[in-house]
Amino acid sequence: MKVTLSFETTSSNDVSIMVDALRASTTITLALNNFKRIIPCCTPEEAFKLKDEFNGVIAGERGGEMIEGFDIGNSPQELKSFKTDKDTLILTTSNGTRILENMKSTVLVGCMVNAEAVGKASIEIAKTHIDVVMAGVKGNFALEDFLASGEILYWICENLDDCEINDYAKAAILASRDYDSVKDGFRNSASGKRLAKLNYEEDIEFCLLKNITNNVAIYKNSELTLIKD
Repeated sequence: MKVTLSFETTSSNDVSIMVDALRASTTITLALNNFKRIIPCCTPEEAFKLKDEFNGVIAGERGGEMIEGFDIGNSPQELKSFKTDKDTLILTTSNGTRILENMKSTVLVGCMVNAEAVGKASIEIAKTHIDVVMAGVKGNFALEDFLASGEILYWICENLDDCEINDYAKAAILASRDYDSVKDGFRNSASGKRLAKLNYEEDIEFCLLKNITNNVAIYKNSELTLIKD
């Protein structure tokens, strides 16, 4: 099986794993505990329209901050305690939701909290090529995505007998093996520092937790749902 690491755009027509570690991937993964589906969109204006169409909850951020008029921000911690009887979450974020729309392969969503589960799920689905795709931040490399991708890639290769992996992916795996360094990387990355200034330190720590859920989101028909066993 070919296993690669890419930035923003997938190199696979088979299976891709989108990684936006701080915070969209984590929000999506944990939100599926409370919502039947998540509809990602690119703009706040589109989110408001979809809210009316689907009677959903709207969540999202720009520059890390909650968007005015939204029900909730892009915070996995806040979503844990958010109460609603609605089953649809509409989500717009600065990076992760934008990346999803441009992928033509089967797309899963990965992060630290589901790294093992999403790695194993990708193996079950893929035929020839798994590509882990870092979302980055506004077209720039994001350290936290690289480190979270390394954790996912580690679990992919741990469970593959024949793993044909490129050097970029190997570097991510090596970087992810020292958990104390991973924590420092998340906290001191540009994204981590920005979130800390906005008082989202608890989100950073939550996004660092390893393998606390078996939830794996799959993107299909313009919406995200839990992958079926």
